Amino acid sequence: MDIAIMLEGQSGLTWPRWQKMAAAVEDLGFAGLYRSDHFTNADAPDKDSLELWTSLTWLASHTKRIEFGPLVSPVSFRSPALTARMAAAVDDLSGGRLTLGLGAGWQEREHTLFGFDLLPLKERFDRFEEGLEVITLLLKSSGPVTLEGKYFQLRGAILLPRPVRPRGPHILIGGNGEKRTLSLVARYADEWNAVFTLPAEYSRLNSLLNELLKTHGRVSGSVKRSLMTGLRFGRTKVELTEKLAARHQTGDELRKRGFVIGVGEEVKEQMIALENAGVQHVMLQWLDLDDLDGLAALAKAML
Repeated sequence: MDIAIMLEGQSGLTWPRWQKMAAAVEDLGFAGLYRSDHFTNADAPDKDSLELWTSLTWLASHTKRIEFGPLVSPVSFRSPALTARMAAAVDDLSGGRLTLGLGAGWQEREHTLFGFDLLPLKERFDRFEEGLEVITLLLKSSGPVTLEGKYFQLRGAILLPRPVRPRGPHILIGGNGEKRTLSLVARYADEWNAVFTLPAEYSRLNSLLNELLKTHGRVSGSVKRSLMTGLRFGRTKVELTEKLAARHQTGDELRKRGFVIGVGEEVKEQMIALENAGVQHVMLQWLDLDDLDGLAALAKAML
């Protein structure tokens, strides 16, 4: 199972922090670096929030090995046609290392503050489905494409230059929803990314996805399986206890929510349980953007 790092881009991410973190993730041997795509944080006060696609463009040309991408980029505040164009260009710039994570949008506060319409849940997923259709058509079609949707339209559009990688960057769809999300994964995605999920539940959803893939005439191996989850890691028991206390959390509470928690070998054992549940790629949420020593200790314990 590949192990990558995930950052919350709206929680104080700046250029110096992003650049130092990218260098550390690549040098320490992690498989990739992923980040959220938000204009601001969910609760006041507002914090620094580094713009997603600008940061990924820098990453593409300043790293050599790691995979990267958004977890996930909503179609609610960017045109999917623009997202497809940017994704193809950044993927080419990186030599084919971008994973294009896409979502419907969920954070009400940023949509209100910046004037974007989040929409009621059903309509939000209807728009997301149309956005996936737009992005798929533009990335995977060598000729002009047309789509007359309720939310988005294409009228003889073609993406040029064509992506260097055949059919463009891989599309990742994030979420645990059984009714719509997994169905969209089965139709459009190259990768499914669950969020904060215990091994038993992941295994159940994984089996459900396999059935949906069969329904759409796809083999189970055509979709990569990944998981983004929280992490509380300490170099010592004392350090871990202090980290939990600082956030007024307990280990038992977080484990029930799917977090990976522990010291040294303890986290490795939890990784094995996730791998046995079907996870091929895990993105561990690293919240302390300045703790590069802790990240190095995590790499030593897990890699």
